[in-house]
Amino acid sequence: MDTSDALTTTKAPRATSNRSTLPPGASFKEYIGSQWAERADVVPPAREQASFAAARRAKLAAMYPGKRLIIPAGGTKVRSNDTDFPFRAHSAFSWLTGWAADAEPDSVLVLEDGAATLYFRERAGRDSDEFYSNPQIGEFWIGARPSLAQVAGDLALATAGIADASAVVAASDADTLVLREADSEITAAVDAARGESPDLLDADAQLARDLSELRLVKDAYELSELRAAVASTQRGFEDIIRALPQITAHERGERFVEGVFYTRARGEGNAVGYDTIAAAGPHACILHWTRNDGPVVPGDLILIDAGVEGDSLYTADITRTLPVNGTFTDAQRLVYETVREAADAAFAVARPGIRFREVHAAAMEVIARRTAEWGLLPVTAEEALEADGQQHRRYMVHGTSHHLGLDVHDCAAARREMYQDGVLEPGMVFTIEPGLYFQPDDLTVPEHLRGIGVRIEDDVVVTDSGVESLSAGIPRTADDVEAWIAGLRG
Repeated sequence: MDTSDALTTTKAPRATSNRSTLPPGASFKEYIGSQWAERADVVPPAREQASFAAARRAKLAAMYPGKRLIIPAGGTKVRSNDTDFPFRAHSAFSWLTGWAADAEPDSVLVLEDGAATLYFRERAGRDSDEFYSNPQIGEFWIGARPSLAQVAGDLALATAGIADASAVVAASDADTLVLREADSEITAAVDAARGESPDLLDADAQLARDLSELRLVKDAYELSELRAAVASTQRGFEDIIRALPQITAHERGERFVEGVFYTRARGEGNAVGYDTIAAAGPHACILHWTRNDGPVVPGDLILIDAGVEGDSLYTADITRTLPVNGTFTDAQRLVYETVREAADAAFAVARPGIRFREVHAAAMEVIARRTAEWGLLPVTAEEALEADGQQHRRYMVHGTSHHLGLDVHDCAAARREMYQDGVLEPGMVFTIEPGLYFQPDDLTVPEHLRGIGVRIEDDVVVTDSGVESLSAGIPRTADDVEAWIAGLRG
């Protein structure tokens, strides 16, 4: 494979677009490329996260002396014909550069010999065809783009044009590692240049693992961004509560819930961190209900699992289950407070030095005990909690916790011994989110409980002595939720 220009061409083939017209003539090119005001190339000061990103790069480089590490941002992905999904850089790339919602597609970070260089396609001159004829990167189409100098100042990082990255990739050898999942074309070019031996593939996989595991403990900047994302998410939930009269009036009220929250997410951040779950009535029993096309009916519960993703790409992940008319029925309150009891049990055990999986175990002890007391299990709670039992999991099949950060399920490539079996350390951020889901057609459940689904999810950071709830400002108890709704609706 010839890699000489692998990074300089448009990477994803596009279907024919009706935007195109006849090829421009020479007079048009001359006219459109002339009489533009001079643009001052103002170099900004380094952004807040630049120093944190530099420390992260130094830590990673120290783990790979003598190696060349290639970390691509990834490219745009086609949504429909010549329409792309909004671009989001690979999380490891953003973590190492500090370039987040404003990152340029197809950029590449290279770490080598203690130095870091960021390669990207800088803006073209207004006398170039790209300026007006390329709908992917032309400024006529997508707006102003940064220069090499501007990005270098902004990120406190050496920059170079994307064309120069081709030589780096072409020079890949046995001491070159690539984050394979980020960009398939760059990965293929690296493999073509250095070979594709099992040892090299294992080394690439180790790089991905290390990048995940380094992100398990958050630095001060990350914690600040997560706090901000949670605060925006709380305001989004409050927006939903205020809009409940309009939401319940529409036949697809769940869509209104999704739209109200998205307005807050776009207004204060980059977007939502994941597809919002707006699950009313029996839809709350479907763990990942994102179709959101059902009504929101007074008397039912609505389970809302949503998170604002900041411009930094750090996201919140919060779930609250609300009585649509503002008051829980006796059955709803019973299930809700049982889930809260399970969450409180998880909070109580979470502290430095315990295994991550112990958080889940504490919540599940409550779920097993209560479902056994209600006569739902064919065995005792103790028998259910045995490894070959687990009957209580019929009503909660998911885990209680996952790490949180740039990805809503953060650090996913970490080894099990560093994640599920890992030891909690101060600075780790994760969710606590037990639930109970009684399917409407589950004959093991009394009829008055069928169709009730409840999840309560909070985001926590491990401290020196326990955990701090980042979402403590969002009401949790049944009484507080009712008071919250009453206060916001007046």
